[in-house]
Amino acid sequence: MATAMKGQKAVMLVPMALLLAIIACLEVWYILAKPPLPKAAPTPELTPLMGLIYMLVGFLAGLLGGIIGTGGCSVMLPIIHFWAGFPATMAIGTTLFAVIFTAISGGYGHLIRRNVDRRAAAWLGGIGVLGVLLGSWLFVILAKQAMSLLGLILGLVFLWPAIRMVYEGLLPWLKKGKQAGASSEGHIPGAAWALAAFGFVIGITTGLVGLGGGYALVPGLIYLFRAPVYITMGTSLAVMIPLALVGGLIKLSQGYVDFAAGCLLAIGTIIGAQVGAAIIRRFRPTTLKLIFGAYFLYVSLKFVLGYFGIMIW
Repeated sequence: MATAMKGQKAVMLVPMALLLAIIACLEVWYILAKPPLPKAAPTPELTPLMGLIYMLVGFLAGLLGGIIGTGGCSVMLPIIHFWAGFPATMAIGTTLFAVIFTAISGGYGHLIRRNVDRRAAAWLGGIGVLGVLLGSWLFVILAKQAMSLLGLILGLVFLWPAIRMVYEGLLPWLKKGKQAGASSEGHIPGAAWALAAFGFVIGITTGLVGLGGGYALVPGLIYLFRAPVYITMGTSLAVMIPLALVGGLIKLSQGYVDFAAGCLLAIGTIIGAQVGAAIIRRFRPTTLKLIFGAYFLYVSLKFVLGYFGIMIW
């Protein structure tokens, strides 16, 4: 048994270490070679301190994702936009680019543990890519013609995880501790057309505002399709691999990615996700959901009120 566990850990750690090495090499290449990658808007200059901050932000996003099944873009995006000074378009593209590597790392881990419904992932991801293409096209239109409207959309989009996480965080006090309708089966029920349609909507959201995984896929699969939680977490990460890959590379080609910052965020999220998965039993997920739900509600209000010219700290 001990030998089998060591073998499984090696199967998990070796690819993760390889992925981290690849990202680190890309970061060094970019800093030394200074390739003329397109850049649609200026972002803060990369300094050693900012580099550490990016990795810390990524680490916190990965840690949260490893513990409660969300995080990623929804944590990184508002931090680098409001407090690091990234334009909204660059924040969306950069965090989505970082999630490419996070999804590969997490999706592989769940695949090894057999926590992925391959049928559902194929329909959600396959059709979802078409949604990403449409969402990316809408993103370019808004980025060029209606930047303030893009901020309003982001604010409204953040309302969903805020309300969901606050509600689930309050469940123990409301004495409604059971999750709504989750199935105990080892797969995700639902017709192929329904999964495809849901994937298409998730793809549009991913291409438009860079959010989709823990933000929308997880609650959607649990509450709409009555999917078991552990299968949902793994499947959502597997689905995000093609969605983030297509969406992130499109935004990189369009100049909406700060390559150096994206790689550093990715390094942090990969490490944080592994730590979160290892210490998950030491935390009360409901308490964390309540804390981050309040944070997301604040972020939502900051985006929405900013659209109407009301600035809050």
